[in-house]
This record gives sequence, structure tokens and C-alpha cells, in this order.
Amino acid sequence: MLQRVMRLYADAVLDTDRDRALQVVTDAVEAHVSPEEVVFEIVLPSLESMMTAVSEGQGVSLAQHYMAAQIGAEVVEEMIPRFAARPATVGRVIIGTAPGDFHGLGKRIVTGCLKAMMVDVVDLGLNIPAERFVDEAVARHAQVIAVSTMMLHTALGEGGSLGVRRLLRERGLEGRIRIAVGGAPYRFDPNLYKAVEADAWAENGILAGKVITDLIHEVTP
Repeated sequence: MLQRVMRLYADAVLDTDRDRALQVVTDAVEAHVSPEEVVFEIVLPSLESMMTAVSEGQGVSLAQHYMAAQIGAEVVEEMIPRFAARPATVGRVIIGTAPGDFHGLGKRIVTGCLKAMMVDVVDLGLNIPAERFVDEAVARHAQVIAVSTMMLHTALGEGGSLGVRRLLRERGLEGRIRIAVGGAPYRFDPNLYKAVEADAWAENGILAGKVITDLIHEVTP
């Protein structure tokens, strides 16, 4: 039963058919598949398969990235209140775009993917200064700050990852909070994340989920 549902769900996501994917989940629950099974046996394995397809260059499109993240987040948010016991989240991430950057699509994909992976996400929005990233991370006990940018000059700007690193260093927080970055400039130069003093970068929104959860585990006992 679960294998069939997982296959139908994965096919719907790959077809970017949100309504069909949600109907698959609805039908599964009506057939007595538990909310926990929906999340951990259907949604998360589907996301993991998507990550594998992306990393192996199997031709997964941006639309498929986006739909996988959004559908997964929607299903998880609907299923969690139905769990027999509310699960603990993996960790917490503060996410936003760098100062001067108003491109939010990549950030939305990452946010959806993280929510589907049981990560608590605080989305600050667009054009966020370094001070706010750090202040929010401290106030909300986040393990990771994720800075998205689509332009080289905003990636290299002092208000982005470089500014976040400086503040973490000044406040003695480098051992508690990691920095992840992503966006077009990093795809053109995979070593750029080192120049902006981030801990890691991700090539796309789906892979960002794994990169960020790995960072969370680095600082979570």
C-alpha cells in the first residue's frame, strides 16, 4: 500500500501536479495510512529521491524543485496536527535575502523544502541587514542563518554573509550558529562561499535542505 502511494505521490510531484499530489495524500489517509506514515514514508522519501536526481544531474527542472518543496511543506503542515504525538523539529533556521537583493524565489523553494524536512523556518523576507539576521537567530535560538542572493555584488556586500560572520565573531557566537548561502553567484563560482566566509553553500533549493540540516546537526548536541 505505502509503496503504491509513494509512487503515485512522487509521479504527481515530478509532473508538478499539486492537486493530484494532494489527492494522493488525501486518499491515503482515508485508506487509514497514518499521518506519520504520510510524512516519513511518503513525503520525505520523495524529497530525498528529488535530491538524488538533482545531485546526479537527472534533468530535474526548477519547476519540479519548487513544486516538490511547496507540496511537501503543505502536506507536512497539514499532517503534523494529526500526529499521535507532535514530533520534535530537527532545528531552526533564519532565512532571508541579503541587503539590496529582492529576488525571493530561491528562498521560497528552500523554505518549503526545509519545512517538509521538519525544520522550523523563520523567513525574514527580502533585503535583510546582517544585524537582523543575527539578532533573530539569537532571539529564536536558531542553529543556522541562511542568506540568499541572486547578484554578485549583494553576495559580496558587507551586509550579507560577510556582515553576519563579523557579528557572530564579535559576539562570540561562531560555535553556536552556522552560515549557509545560496543563489546564482555561487553556482557560477562554487568557491565564492569561502570568500564570503560562509560555512556551506547549496547549488539549488532542494539540495539546500540537506546542506542546512547537516549544519544544524553540527551545532546540535
